[in-house]
Amino acid sequence: MNAKLKIRKVLSGAQAAAEAMRQIDPDVVAVYPITPQTPIAMQFAEFVNEKKVHTEMIRVESEHSAMSACVGSAAAGARTMTATSSNGLALMTEVVYIASSTRLPIVMNLADRALSGPINIHGDHSDAMLVRDASWIMLASENAQDVYENTIMAVRIAEHKDVLLPVMILQDGFITSHSAETMYLFEDETVKDFIGEYNPKYSLLRTEQPITIGPLDLFDYYFEHKRQQIEAMENAKRVIKEVFDQFSKLTGKTYNYFEGYKTDDAEFIIVTMNSSVGTAKFVADEFRKKGVKAGVVKIRVFRPFMDEEIVKLLKDAKVVAVLDRAASFGSNGGPIFHDVRSAFYESEKKPKMLNYIYGLGGRELSVEMLKKVYSDMVKVNEGIKVEQIQCLGVRD
Repeated sequence: MNAKLKIRKVLSGAQAAAEAMRQIDPDVVAVYPITPQTPIAMQFAEFVNEKKVHTEMIRVESEHSAMSACVGSAAAGARTMTATSSNGLALMTEVVYIASSTRLPIVMNLADRALSGPINIHGDHSDAMLVRDASWIMLASENAQDVYENTIMAVRIAEHKDVLLPVMILQDGFITSHSAETMYLFEDETVKDFIGEYNPKYSLLRTEQPITIGPLDLFDYYFEHKRQQIEAMENAKRVIKEVFDQFSKLTGKTYNYFEGYKTDDAEFIIVTMNSSVGTAKFVADEFRKKGVKAGVVKIRVFRPFMDEEIVKLLKDAKVVAVLDRAASFGSNGGPIFHDVRSAFYESEKKPKMLNYIYGLGGRELSVEMLKKVYSDMVKVNEGIKVEQIQCLGVRD
């Protein structure tokens, strides 16, 4: 354990997000409560009340208002953060697009939860997938430790002059947000030194340097501004790795867009993100004991999606199973499956691929289910026909 990551605590994922926010001490937090994000807002409100931060916390009347306030705050030059879940994200989606199009480095924690209807308050990734093309950088979190570290790194990534895009940190609702685990924090000064002072180049409050924010932008310039967003997301690929490498010097750990677990010689690999990674690692270990060369690829960066990196990790596998905790209705498989399979389009060497839709509405992903996934991959390699796209753990 690196000496600088040395404060041992037992925290939930929601508390870990709030602790990172406390240490970052943003200028403004505008937030509206929604299950299972509420503990993030509640814990941070306590920090504000106890004067442990200097943050102006704005209590708004809806999630749409929360992101609208964040846009105004960030446009005025304030370091700005928020958090939400599920239908709250759906309500604020109009302004989520405005935030990225206006190139505002807002950082938002998302406690992933199923979208209605039917009404469901438990975790899946349908809310994150709703905005996967909204030009937000998206960092995925296996556990509370990841939530904490991703939140800190997100500030540096978002505010980089070559990026200036908002960042979303994903954690599984209830599974991560409400489950307490042992983790390690930095001392406050370490975080402050790492993120540095925020000094935006442009601000609405600099009257000597007038700018326009959110103008009417028709066919004369709209396309050019979208092209700039495309370039910013391309720049983010480089900047994310730079920030990961700098953060690694503090923690002694390695960070990457995709992080392989026992993938060096793996023939059968599960690709997944968020809390499912830990269960997949456990099952991979069980199959290794049986002589099956099993591995796991953890997605840390979902947007931008790094085609070259995922191909590098998976190209020598015989069979790959992609796990999606969201359905992409009317298409062939889930959203992560689309990205992974598309990445291999130009490759001469490619593994066989399976896709499993799992855990919708918070349904538990069990060890037995993942044993079936690895067993299916072994069957495919032996020439036995297995349905390529399946719903895992659903009743007939």
